[in-house]
Amino acid sequence: MSAGLDSWYHEKESAWLYRKVAACEPDPHKARLFEKLAVAAEEQADKWQAGQGGRVFDFHPSTRARIVAGLLKRTGPRALRHALAAMKLRGLSVYTAAAAPGHVMPTSVAQVGERHRGGVSGGNLRATVFGINDGLVSNAALVLGVAGAGVGSGAVLMTGVAGLLAGALSMAAGEFVSVRSQREMYEYQIALEKEELEEYPEEEAEELALIYNARGLGMDEARAMARALLANPEQALDVLAREELGLNPEDLGSPWGAALSSFIAFSVGAVIPLVPFLAGATGDPALLTTIGLTVLSLAGIGMAISLFTGRGAWTGALRMVLIGGGAGLVSWLVGRLLGVAIG
Repeated sequence: MSAGLDSWYHEKESAWLYRKVAACEPDPHKARLFEKLAVAAEEQADKWQAGQGGRVFDFHPSTRARIVAGLLKRTGPRALRHALAAMKLRGLSVYTAAAAPGHVMPTSVAQVGERHRGGVSGGNLRATVFGINDGLVSNAALVLGVAGAGVGSGAVLMTGVAGLLAGALSMAAGEFVSVRSQREMYEYQIALEKEELEEYPEEEAEELALIYNARGLGMDEARAMARALLANPEQALDVLAREELGLNPEDLGSPWGAALSSFIAFSVGAVIPLVPFLAGATGDPALLTTIGLTVLSLAGIGMAISLFTGRGAWTGALRMVLIGGGAGLVSWLVGRLLGVAIG
């Protein structure tokens, strides 16, 4: 498929999907936005077709587009905004900000990005807390299960260390793939936006104006705002990435950094049940100390999680102790039964 034909197809499919989104969108303001974006995409497709000598092409949505359209009817556009963004649809930032009359419109790129940041440091802290919790619960359950089978302290320690490494490496690998894939998608979308901005600056300004209009700003004022924000070439791409794609170019995380953070967080939690065994304790004293350390750590993690959930600290602590303690008890009972059965 030639570059011109490929661009024509992309615009036609975008227009088709915009109309599917509009048909499933209960908010009339957002629905009108996507109808207008569909018209703009159709006009762009006509320009590409004219550049191909006026040839008439048959359009059939891709299988992927049909699947997304089918899911739209069941889940609605908001739930599928990331899948729609991956298919290069614009205007999805209306789902990350309130679209009510009186919504404060940005007057600089700094203000445009402000509502997309949402507390980066808080997000990292939250991920760290949950990573530690995963390591603690999974390795404590593993250690208690093996100890319940009646094996020696050395075997319990080796199993716990193996569980720590296996879990931490698995978490790190999964986080690396996840962040790398997300970063590649974002970089690809931003590169496409840059090409479109360079080739069709007026059309990009109109799309941005439609987004502001959907949030309650008059169309004339929305157009003036969009042109003012896109007048500076250095900030134009940043504005479009944030408003049309809902992306913050500054927040594209490092896959290696995410993998290392995940590895460390999981390891910190997973090493807690092993502390008595690493210190040389054996038998019941080591097991009881492990249980005590695990319960205290679970309570502390529950209190930390309450910072993000808004629940009371003691309620969060009790819930984590019951959940983590229940997992450990089940593991110990299963280990005990297997130990007796195997002999």
